[in-house]
Amino acid sequence: MGNEVKLQEALKTIFDADSALYQTRGFQRRIGYGTRPALVNIDLANAWTRPGHAFTCSNCDEIIEATNRVLEPARKLKIPIIFTTTAYAVTEGPNTDMGMWGRKIPCETLKVGSEAVQIDSRLNVQPDEHVIVKKRASAFHGTMLAGLLRAADVDTVIITGTTASACVRNTAEDAIAEGFRPILPRETIGDRISGAIEWNLFDIDAKFGDVEPVENVIRYLESLNGAPRQTHA
Repeated sequence: MGNEVKLQEALKTIFDADSALYQTRGFQRRIGYGTRPALVNIDLANAWTRPGHAFTCSNCDEIIEATNRVLEPARKLKIPIIFTTTAYAVTEGPNTDMGMWGRKIPCETLKVGSEAVQIDSRLNVQPDEHVIVKKRASAFHGTMLAGLLRAADVDTVIITGTTASACVRNTAEDAIAEGFRPILPRETIGDRISGAIEWNLFDIDAKFGDVEPVENVIRYLESLNGAPRQTHA
């Protein structure tokens, strides 16, 4: 725990200085919240949220607890809620669907239909919530996500999940590229190394989306409760 505290203190010192530099150059602007949100939960499957897997994150229980806090008002609003998992049908031989990524990381442990790739039961996925199976880091790459969001007239994508350094980051980058407002509740984001969480959230907040305390995101969702959902003609 002592080393963890020292790491956090060192990162805070570095990021405070870097924030000043970024702000003088026009970075870290706020995108802000829109009026038509969706909640996209990245790879909150057992391989990332439960112990004993190659992909297990260090702050699993905290991620689940914080994500459930965001899910509660999101479900009351009946906004689009999407979960993703990463899974592969062919994990051996020359015709694998893992692509080159399988040469870099242990994708072979993420077999379609296995317990590892099932969404964590603590999140209690509902029948009207989508589960998208992806093959690459971004939830947008080769999936129906962008079309699903546009069909629902979404302007704001709240992103939770794992990992800060890969799938969450790539999804945030693609979300802003697709014209959505990425909002990341800080406490809902995980990774295997705490330093990776802090660095990537700092960098995402500087360039690709707004990293917000989970309380702010919950207040935003609650503020929409009962308000007419604005849509474009």
